[in-house]
Amino acid sequence: MSFDKFADRHIGVSETDLKEMLAVIGVSSVDELIGQVIPASIRLRKPIGLPAEGMTEYEFAAHVRELAAKNRQVRSFIGMGWYPTATPAVIMRNVFENAAWYTSYTPYQAEISQGRLEALLNFQTMTISLTGMEIGNCSLLDDASAAAEAMLMMFALRSRDQVKNGCNQLFVDDDIFPQVFDVLVTRSEPFGIEIIRDNYDTYKFTGKEFGAIVQYPSASGRIRDYAAFAAAAHEAGAKVTAVCDLMSLVLLASPGQWGADIAVGSAQRFGLPMGFGGPTAGFMTTKEAYKRNMPGRIIGVSVDRLGNKALRMALQTREQHIKREKATSNICTASALVASMSGFYAVYHGAEGLRRIAQHIHSHTAAVADALRELGYEVAAGNYFDTLQVKAEAAVVQDSALARNINFFYPDESTVRMSFDEVTTADEVAQVVAVFAEAAGKKAPKSVKVDEGKVAIDGALLRTDKILDAPVFDKYHSETEMMRYIKRLERRDISLADSMIPLGSCTMKLNAAVEMMPLSLAEFTNIHPFAPASQTEGYLEMIRELEHDLAAITGFAGCSLQPESGASGEYTGLMTIRAYHQSRGQGYRTTILIPASAHGTNPASAAMAGMKIVIVNSDEHGNIDVEDFKAKAAANAAELCGAMITYPSTHGVFESKIRELVDAVHDAGGLVFMDGANMNAQVGLTNPGYIGADVCHLNLHKTFAMPHGGGGPGVGPICVAEHLVKFLPSHSVVPTGGEEGITAVFASPYGNALLLPITYGYIKMLGADGLRRVTEMAIVNANYMAKALEGEFRTYYTGENGRVGHEMILDLQNFRKDYGVEVADIARRLMDYGFHAPTLSFPVHDTLMVEPTESESKEEMDRFMEALVSIKRECEAIENHEDNVVVNAPHTALEVAGEWNHPYTRMQAAYPLEWISRAKFFPYVSKIDNGYGDRNLVCTCCEF
Repeated sequence: MSFDKFADRHIGVSETDLKEMLAVIGVSSVDELIGQVIPASIRLRKPIGLPAEGMTEYEFAAHVRELAAKNRQVRSFIGMGWYPTATPAVIMRNVFENAAWYTSYTPYQAEISQGRLEALLNFQTMTISLTGMEIGNCSLLDDASAAAEAMLMMFALRSRDQVKNGCNQLFVDDDIFPQVFDVLVTRSEPFGIEIIRDNYDTYKFTGKEFGAIVQYPSASGRIRDYAAFAAAAHEAGAKVTAVCDLMSLVLLASPGQWGADIAVGSAQRFGLPMGFGGPTAGFMTTKEAYKRNMPGRIIGVSVDRLGNKALRMALQTREQHIKREKATSNICTASALVASMSGFYAVYHGAEGLRRIAQHIHSHTAAVADALRELGYEVAAGNYFDTLQVKAEAAVVQDSALARNINFFYPDESTVRMSFDEVTTADEVAQVVAVFAEAAGKKAPKSVKVDEGKVAIDGALLRTDKILDAPVFDKYHSETEMMRYIKRLERRDISLADSMIPLGSCTMKLNAAVEMMPLSLAEFTNIHPFAPASQTEGYLEMIRELEHDLAAITGFAGCSLQPESGASGEYTGLMTIRAYHQSRGQGYRTTILIPASAHGTNPASAAMAGMKIVIVNSDEHGNIDVEDFKAKAAANAAELCGAMITYPSTHGVFESKIRELVDAVHDAGGLVFMDGANMNAQVGLTNPGYIGADVCHLNLHKTFAMPHGGGGPGVGPICVAEHLVKFLPSHSVVPTGGEEGITAVFASPYGNALLLPITYGYIKMLGADGLRRVTEMAIVNANYMAKALEGEFRTYYTGENGRVGHEMILDLQNFRKDYGVEVADIARRLMDYGFHAPTLSFPVHDTLMVEPTESESKEEMDRFMEALVSIKRECEAIENHEDNVVVNAPHTALEVAGEWNHPYTRMQAAYPLEWISRAKFFPYVSKIDNGYGDRNLVCTCCEF
């Protein structure tokens, strides 16, 4: 083994341990095992078209710095939804760059996620307070997609009479960001929603509208009183959504105050870098009456077994993966990590600190506005917060601005738009004024006075109520206290920094430090997504390379990096298929086949794409019922759009008849979407293109090493065959996508671009040989665990040769009957052993789906299996079904140290195995009462 190779650092099993594992599996070599797992008919005949050898870590670090240096840092006043920020170092260092925060999983296991849950509750509280609403979620993806979610939420909230009367119109004010409008167009089309774009001030409601969307402040910077407009909308039966600048709401009257029903936007200004467009933290807040219609995750307050307050994700039956084809959203991955950062930003600054920041932004804007008027320029807005729109010859202004290393936004040839931010200085104000003076042929003033107390906003438009009055926002304003608060929350969570997270279908692999380091480089963080291409050569080179590499790995011709999550990748792939059929005059093809075993995101995404969903049965072995699939493909041939197939299957098995399924769809005139959630079992050995699919999506936060970040952010690119390349998503501001590309699916032209160096580095350092070896070892590890556990747990599904793919399903269906123990009790008991549980009861009820990934060592896998077997022995020894070590799990340190009246010992509760004492993790709370939290919904901060 050569540790010059990145693969040897990334893969956890040594060559010595591998020999022992192969002996347990019962094969003589890795090749022999792979031959038993993957059907020969779909094995690649030649290596993927990438260099065989990868870079070393040192070489990649140097290479990525060279790429970063090709990005030219120009002072951005572009605005349009992205602004330079001053990310507090205490948050950057202790959250964004901290593996304990970025490697944790979505907080479904609430008892070992209390730190992240509190951070996200802070975010919810912040957005609810600033928007003046009653309830909020713990982040969406960005402002444009949040606006689209609000549109569909208002559509779903139509009254029976409105539905009966075909009320399908949405009013959108014309002074809205173009990228937000684009996404509204994309998401409205499958539902037959008619968008009426007009001026809010003159529009007359007709009664055909179910909703209205306005931007606050508007795209051109105007602060407008929407109270009368909102009242008129409500009178006509329409609901109102405000797309908000969250920082402006520190000073302005809240949307809730003037009558909005829903508020959405981005929290990017709250300490998040621009990062060439993402990730940001989208948000949505609304009235409590609409809580069951609100998409995304909601953090709620409940109690645990001991009566302590505890946090959890509330009202989970609303979530798309549970509602499946009945979903009204396909939100899965959110933006948990960056939402936590934004929440910490608000905590660190508090209400007074945010007022100072907002006032600083506004006063510098006012200084520029006054100076430009003195120079004779027409400034559009009478009331503004941070954005000025000026009548001027754009080309002349741009030349002068670029000479001073300044970027503005140019909506047309005679308009210049600029937005100021928290890092704007008086010297920069003078430079901006000098640009316009030069463009006007006038002498610039020697200095421009900035009055930090000036408010150029009518009093009636200003906020009068308190903001952020929860105690958490008034406690941690020194760096010492903030550092300790972050650390305190960090200790309440399990992450990959603690132990193996064996979640099936989620691929919780190593997120190598060298892959993460570029995310802190200023040449990547400080770039605006609408900056001229001449300033973003490093990003664009990396994007072109990554698109090429992902296309090569998947066997396709093209790639789009715009989708910001796996579920959005599913949606985008389906929309490209839809566009393909429409281009051929076959827009009537809207029926999609989806196996019953598919991820819940599949039918939810298909519903969002306006598809008619036909469910295909599973056979007795858990595979897709081939005959049922063929029959339904033939029966729906006249209207078949395609099929969504996960491969290997959700059961972790390579189904041998996959090509028969693909052929059945193609023969019926449809196209095949392959769900790439399980690509970690394919890379280098087979691929969707070779199998015959037409499009696939990829979860870069699974197969390609991006961290899960406590629930996001993610990246969900799609790769497509040649006939779909021209339909890849476009963008109205930055040219990208195909010649006939669908309209944008997200605000940023390249999605969460700041995250792309992670996957770029993963591929470049592994090379083709390393990528194949990663897949082989993922399959080896899963089969080792399945074989090692077969005397204790039955593996629910296997392939034709008795092997699993990269994950396995362990059968615990007898535990309730034999021991009175639920599978969720097993999951909670694993917390006492220091482990996150595998995936519970999916895709089969009362099972555990385990995926070890290639990153774990034999020692760690052995520890996890020892824990599982130990818990089984505890179940077998149960005598008291009401009070035992399993059903009471997890056990907190406070309980173990306090009064004790259980029939088992404290040592059995806390240290059931000898090695646990060397690295004990104590859950912060005990078993949480989920029902209590839903019945008594509280989703803002309270004292703990």
